Amino acid sequence: MSDLSHVDDGGEVRMVDVGGKSVSRRRAVARGSVRMAPQTAARLRDLPKGDALVTAQLAGIMAAKRTAELIPLCHPLPLTVVDVRLQIGEAGVEIESSVETTAQTGVEMEALTAVAVAALTVY
Repeated sequence: MSDLSHVDDGGEVRMVDVGGKSVSRRRAVARGSVRMAPQTAARLRDLPKGDALVTAQLAGIMAAKRTAELIPLCHPLPLTVVDVRLQIGEAGVEIESSVETTAQTGVEMEALTAVAVAALTVY
């Protein structure tokens, strides 16, 4: 028997069956950062193309909503809340996402995807 939830006893990948799980409120929080020189971070809100942090925030929200299309074997979920916050610090940009749903499986991948795409957008 495989210890991995996405691998069956024969070694084949599969989507986990959550049909027998009860629907409940679920929440996940993820954090990440993009390190950069302080003078670079100070310019992020005043770029010729606009505020980079607002763009990254929107990108993170959009990515959370598309996680099932980006990450193989993720269940498409009805997200009830996606909150992405970015803050400029001394060493770069700190990113935190909070994602919620009422479903049969969790939203950890959605929270992680939101942070990853927001970080890529900042970079």
